[in-house]
Amino acid sequence: MIKNYLKIAWRNIVNNKVYSAINILGLAAGMAVALIIGLWVVNEYSFDKFLPNYKQLYQVELNFTTQHDGEHTQTAMAIPLVDVMRKEIPGIKYAAETDWVGWQWHSLLVGDKKLYLNGGAAAPDFLKIFQYPFVKGSAKDALTDPYSIILNESTAKALFGNVDPINKFIRIDNQQNLKVTGVIKDIPKNATKQFSFLTPFSFKEKTESWMSTARTTWTNNSFNAFVELEPGVTIEQIAPKIKNLVYEHSPQMRPAKPEVILHPLKDWHLYSDFKNGKAVGGFIDYVRMFNIIGILVLLIACINFMNLSTARSERRAREVGVRKAIGSQRRDLIIQFLAESVLITFIAFLFSILFVQLALPYFNSLVDSAISIPYTNPVFWGIMLFYVLLTGLLAGSRPAFYLSSFNPVKVLKGAIKEGKSASLPRKILVVTQFSCSIALIISTIIVYQQIQHAKDRPTGYNAARLMMTDMSGDLNTKYDALKNDLLASGYVESVAAASSPVTNIYSHMSLDKWPGKSVSDEAVNIAAVFVSDDYFKTLGMTLREGRDFTHSWTADSTSVILNEAAVKRIGLKNPINQLVTWNGSTVPVRVIGVVKDALMESPFTPVQPAIFSHGHVANNIMYRLAPNANTQQAIKKLTKIFDSYNPAYPYIYQFVDEEYNHKFNLEILVGKLSGIFAGLAILISCLGLFGLAAYVAEQRTKEIGIRKVLGASVAQVWLLLSKDFILLVGISCVIASPVAFYFLQNWLQKYDYRITIGPGVFILSATAAIAITLITISFQAIKAALTNPVKSLRSE
Repeated sequence: MIKNYLKIAWRNIVNNKVYSAINILGLAAGMAVALIIGLWVVNEYSFDKFLPNYKQLYQVELNFTTQHDGEHTQTAMAIPLVDVMRKEIPGIKYAAETDWVGWQWHSLLVGDKKLYLNGGAAAPDFLKIFQYPFVKGSAKDALTDPYSIILNESTAKALFGNVDPINKFIRIDNQQNLKVTGVIKDIPKNATKQFSFLTPFSFKEKTESWMSTARTTWTNNSFNAFVELEPGVTIEQIAPKIKNLVYEHSPQMRPAKPEVILHPLKDWHLYSDFKNGKAVGGFIDYVRMFNIIGILVLLIACINFMNLSTARSERRAREVGVRKAIGSQRRDLIIQFLAESVLITFIAFLFSILFVQLALPYFNSLVDSAISIPYTNPVFWGIMLFYVLLTGLLAGSRPAFYLSSFNPVKVLKGAIKEGKSASLPRKILVVTQFSCSIALIISTIIVYQQIQHAKDRPTGYNAARLMMTDMSGDLNTKYDALKNDLLASGYVESVAAASSPVTNIYSHMSLDKWPGKSVSDEAVNIAAVFVSDDYFKTLGMTLREGRDFTHSWTADSTSVILNEAAVKRIGLKNPINQLVTWNGSTVPVRVIGVVKDALMESPFTPVQPAIFSHGHVANNIMYRLAPNANTQQAIKKLTKIFDSYNPAYPYIYQFVDEEYNHKFNLEILVGKLSGIFAGLAILISCLGLFGLAAYVAEQRTKEIGIRKVLGASVAQVWLLLSKDFILLVGISCVIASPVAFYFLQNWLQKYDYRITIGPGVFILSATAAIAITLITISFQAIKAALTNPVKSLRSE
């Protein structure tokens, strides 16, 4: 029985090549989009799930709420909190403190091989919490010896080749020799935390003097912490026990109402926005958005199938009448039409697999992933079988039930003529699919405008020819000599050092007292940057009033410079020479200048209050190339200079303008994907429109012939065939515009610095949609208008 249905279905597909090809191509494109998005969504949800007991793993975070700065959540905390959680909180199986694993960069040397890689320091329980598979060694003792190190496979191979690295020594930062005690497998790409090596936390404590008080100081929020809960213990049971630990143990932090919270490992990748101490959003918003887009594009393709199938009802009506007359039941006809739909969908699916395979390299490059089609996974094929059946049944549902409902007597008498009752649902479907397509066009334009709006925002510094390098190894102690050599090279016009790079702020401290501060005023959370002389000159930042720091590290040790946002935040009317206290100190410092605001963090948020202090703490060196310097020649010369001062480290540099542009990566990705999917949605909609235009022209051949005989021009015939489609697309524009406005307005609310949606974007989108519609249907309309009327009437 099924074989007969499929034979008839195949014959019908072959006999209607043009319409079948349009249906297959449209469905294949829609299914390819849905499949790519589906694979991507599954990949995004799979992050960190490769770790055993991932449901019991959490990062410890702090939630603060202040009167003026509102609520914010941070991952930085003090070590004593970890000690208390480890020893005093029942239900916590393991707790481990770390520095910023994955964000710390160090030089690793073995013989003449030197690498600059990301890693960090972690307590021994870190490897019990995160059970990364070991290739050599074991988690039990890998981080117990302070002077040891574990590597991932790629790092081990890069440093030692095929030689067994266990018990071999690596020199880190050209200061200490560490023994390799373990090698773990490379961290999968779908892991939030990526690192190349780990050192024991005890090594950090033994070799960094500032760590001497870290275990007893509750205000030194410079570390990360992770916990694993006992089996069966839930976050709801632990949360009340840890909520007030910092509040109870740290009187200095009580004004900020600190609350300890746990962020589940399974949510790290997708949830990064917090409200009332709970993760409520983040990248998950974009995953959901593109999930909806994938469904919409597939729905548009299904609508094409429905429209083309029902539009050709008169041609299939006689078939239905004959089959009913010879005894076929309506159920048999429904099955027959659904079988035809499923067969077309299956063929489209095969093409979609080809399309996806061809598109995946580009898509992976775009989203920085390693997605592939899991050909050997039976679960995947089971899902795909269900996917094909569901799509086929959805696409063929209306044609099946509509065509099978024809009365055989009326059909065989030729009484079936398509009227408003038949064409109205088709028009509704056309409006639906174009509404979706136009909404996607509007979204693409708005995303692009928002990106450009932020890119056009003044940064407050000059990024042109400005470069940065980490102040690693010996650079800090040899800074003055290095600066002189850079300036003497002829390729560099200005040099400075700072505790943070130009495009980020590493430290946030408290501004405690200032003139005019009332008793009820809270301390202000303020960005803190320690800078050398020539810092503002090198960056091209402008002093609004006051003076710059002098060329002596010590002369201005009790002086600070505030930015405009800080002055405004604390309400200083005449800031120059005012005394303020900060960072918990009781010794006041003098404000000697006010610098204009500069964008050092997000380009979508207001500039945060910042304080600049003259000091020795330097993590980065900034230098501006001379205007006439050849970039390639300059880099060759700079490489020699840096290598001479820091031979244990490779010379690694960043251009500030490139680093700043990275801040738009997510928005650019969203814009590109929206544009691609909007384009595909329009393409699929136009395929359906092309098929409908061909059908309408074919259906009205006799009418067109008579009109031409009576003197109708080509333009009049073109307008006759085009006006209905233009009207439908116009209605789609009216529907899509307010819907798109609602969702895009909500999306823009996440940005403090954002555009205002004006009417221009809707006019532009409507114009584009109507133009695309005219281009699509004009071929068929003009072809019909140019047909010889004698031939048309003779064929009738």
